[in-house]
Amino acid sequence: MPCKIFGTSSSTLRTVGYSMFAAIFNVGWAAAQVSHMSMLNCITLNSTSRVILASCRNAFTMVANLSLYAVAFIVFGVTMASTHADIENQYRWIAYLSIFIGCCFVGIFHLGTKEPRLKVSLQGNNHSRISWTYWFKRVLYYQVALVYVLTRLVVNVSQAYLAFYVIDDLHMAQSAKALVPAIIYISSFLVSIILQEISWTGQCLKACYSAGAIVWIFCGAGILFLPGSMSAFMYLISVSIGIANALMMVTGVSMQSVLIDRDLNGCAFVCGSLSFMDKISCGLALFVLQSYQSTRVIQENHSNDVYFSVTRFGLGFVPAVCSLISVIVTYTMKLQPAPCKPLMEPLLV
Repeated sequence: MPCKIFGTSSSTLRTVGYSMFAAIFNVGWAAAQVSHMSMLNCITLNSTSRVILASCRNAFTMVANLSLYAVAFIVFGVTMASTHADIENQYRWIAYLSIFIGCCFVGIFHLGTKEPRLKVSLQGNNHSRISWTYWFKRVLYYQVALVYVLTRLVVNVSQAYLAFYVIDDLHMAQSAKALVPAIIYISSFLVSIILQEISWTGQCLKACYSAGAIVWIFCGAGILFLPGSMSAFMYLISVSIGIANALMMVTGVSMQSVLIDRDLNGCAFVCGSLSFMDKISCGLALFVLQSYQSTRVIQENHSNDVYFSVTRFGLGFVPAVCSLISVIVTYTMKLQPAPCKPLMEPLLV
């Protein structure tokens, strides 16, 4: 758009234009994400119910991701693309349909969702503001923040390099760009549903998170050394990644609920500050990795068809290291979930 306004095709102006719209999008996304995550804690004080809500939230995130693939499949099947302009129109229609579907669900949420209320009110002034310094004085805040940021690094960095890895490094078919992520989303969805059946405690949160992180460590090692001649094993690794992502994301978000406990007037700051650190760290990590992309190959070994590209390094080594550090931090945490409080009505009816 800026290029059209000023009548130029400057790459700098194009970069500024895309960056501007990306920034606007992320402001809106952050507002929706932080408020939605905060609602999990305001609906119930029951630690198990909070984890159930987090797992339900993660499950429907996977449904949304899979729905995008369905929309793309329909658009690519209905419209034919023979020129570059046709391809651009296809992706515009995918964007328009996704925005339309999203707006429909936003309307359903606001008009048709009734928020349950706690039967037992909290002591003190429910409208009293909690100072930011209150959280900075708690060791658990830094532990939860570090675990959450590392978890988001694992998920986001791996997603960024997944398609490039299966095509450029493993030389799989073009369909693998969609099939491998779809397997991850389906596995994550199923595990998120299973997690809703568990009675959660602080030790259970730590155990499940550690299990997911350990699975990711093995997945990272497999990705790092997987030769192109054995690319079929990537489908098995994808199932493991989906399981690990669900375990880490659900329990990582639930650790925020343990940190917030009954301090509901501070939950927006906790969710917002952790989300801010997550976005900054992911941006810096991808920037650093991409700065080495021009070198392409760090080491080549043609005898066994394995070469350590930046893509392989970003998908395998970085998430594995982040998972290892997060397991160590999780082991040092002292999680004490809030005692159970009843609701005036059930969460799911």
